[in-house]
Amino acid sequence: MTQTYATPLLSPGSPLDARSRALIQALYDKETSRLKALPVDDAVNPVRRRRVEITRTEIAGQPDCLEKTLTTQADSIAETVARLRRNPPKRIYLTGCGDSLAVMIAARPLLERMFAVACEPVQALDMAYYFNRPVDRETLVIGLSSSGETPRTVEAMIMAKALGAETLTMSNTEGSTLMREADHSLFIHAERKGWPTQASTAALGLLIALGLAFGDSAGRDKLEIADLRAALEAVPEQIAQAIVSHETAIETIARREAARHVYLFAGGGPAFACAFFGAAKVKECTPDHAIAIPIEEYHHYHSQKRGDPLFLIAPDGFSVPRARDTAQEGQRVGGGIFSVVSESNSLLDEFSTEVIRLPAMPEMLAPLVYSLPVQLFAYHLAMAKFAAA
Repeated sequence: MTQTYATPLLSPGSPLDARSRALIQALYDKETSRLKALPVDDAVNPVRRRRVEITRTEIAGQPDCLEKTLTTQADSIAETVARLRRNPPKRIYLTGCGDSLAVMIAARPLLERMFAVACEPVQALDMAYYFNRPVDRETLVIGLSSSGETPRTVEAMIMAKALGAETLTMSNTEGSTLMREADHSLFIHAERKGWPTQASTAALGLLIALGLAFGDSAGRDKLEIADLRAALEAVPEQIAQAIVSHETAIETIARREAARHVYLFAGGGPAFACAFFGAAKVKECTPDHAIAIPIEEYHHYHSQKRGDPLFLIAPDGFSVPRARDTAQEGQRVGGGIFSVVSESNSLLDEFSTEVIRLPAMPEMLAPLVYSLPVQLFAYHLAMAKFAAA
């Protein structure tokens, strides 16, 4: 049977009303036009180069964006929490595409701890078309899209509403379709003219602040929440200091690895989001391949070949022993191991080509800071490739 509709939600069996169908069709048509204007992977494409250059500016702006987002959205967070407390969700889905999905992976551990229910990150296409049968009036669906116009994310949220779920969206585009269609919305103060960095960091900080506010109102451990809030307040300065402390070393690594065409990133738990971000930035900034690998899955295949560079993100937490195993295996096969660890962690040193040390912090918050080295690596890698082209 030939499919003549743009997406499954426009099919005859879709539960959406005529208005929702028209909205989705318009987004699909807009996306089709936008894709034709994307920069190509030509080594010296000027449009791509300009976007890479803007990315560096936006990396540096992350501390201010995070602080502004948390400050300006405090009242909106309180209002959202008050409404959610009146009808606490029994399950939460976290949906988005690309970096937005990585944000959800990073936020999951803290949200599950504070809401005390399962919080499942789901790719927006899967949420819209496949994995929505349990969605009902006791479900909260949180969607993230920087533009607020990502068709699959909008589809996921519209489907969730049609099934009766409470919906919360986050975007850094006021008045976007996603924000208009949701029950609640939170605004991210961030630019995304370059490849996404500050938009993701500010969104993650916003989700963490929301989780802590809900946990506080629900009577979770007060001391733990106070410690996590203090750690969150310290993040902007930690990001700024990490740029000053490590950018030169990261630029040196990028130049040394610039002739390669495959780049690997690995992490466990919330740190897998850092690996996700790293692979995404390399794929966006350069014409080359990059792969994010869950740290356990690294060991179930021949994941790393001789010479392949691997960024191994291992903040203090449960995955550090497996990260040590990963570094040891990577060294055995002759790969490059670039470990991102806390200042007090020396377990990976003997197996690492280079070690980047960042402040110790709660593992649930670590992606806010531990993603920075892979962002900088992608930028400097792209600039090294431009210089060599």
